[in-house]
Amino acid sequence: MKRFFRSVLHALNGIKFHIKTGKNFQLQGMAALLVIGLGIMVHLNTFEWLVVLLFIGGVLALETFNSALEALSDEVTPEIRPGIRKAKDLAAAAVLLFSLTAFVGGLIIFIPKIVEYFD
Repeated sequence: MKRFFRSVLHALNGIKFHIKTGKNFQLQGMAALLVIGLGIMVHLNTFEWLVVLLFIGGVLALETFNSALEALSDEVTPEIRPGIRKAKDLAAAAVLLFSLTAFVGGLIIFIPKIVEYFD
């Protein structure tokens, strides 16, 4: 049990570090707060909340993984090497692909709700 709590503490330290230093993570976190506020305003149902929260969590988790890979790569070598560049680009592509999916999914969920809200 002690090991589990230590692992959770390390994870929380990682989140705290990312909030302080990760510019993309900060922007995505602010966008997440805005989406949550909009969701409260337009009264999302339980399923819609589940989808929105999975999108938010997925984007933030992928961004964290991307940052971890970049930090590890920079620690291994400060040189620009083709294999490391490819790994960094692929990790960034994963964030972009999921972010675009989340954006489109968000539009599908929110546009009808916003239209209904203003009717």
